[in-house]
Amino acid sequence: MSDIDIQRKKGESFEGMFRRFSRRVQQSGKIFTVRGKRYHVKGLSKTKRKDKKLRGLAIAEKIQYGLRTGKITEEDLRSRKRRRR
Repeated sequence: MSDIDIQRKKGESFEGMFRRFSRRVQQSGKIFTVRGKRYHVKGLSKTKRKDKKLRGLAIAEKIQYGLRTGKITEEDLRSRKRRRR
């Protein structure tokens, strides 16, 4: 993208120059592209996705073990989910 270069014309007020500048910026589409990129979140790398998935599986396994051994009840799990919200 090219830079927007606005020079103040002879006898032109600041407001007039600023209006001209604003219009050029609007027409160039720079604001649209910047606003589009504003909240862009970069995706996780393959390694990080794999680590996240493995952590989730480990936690699930731990919960299943707790349920089998009786250390955790179904009610405990339900109350945990409600508390997180």
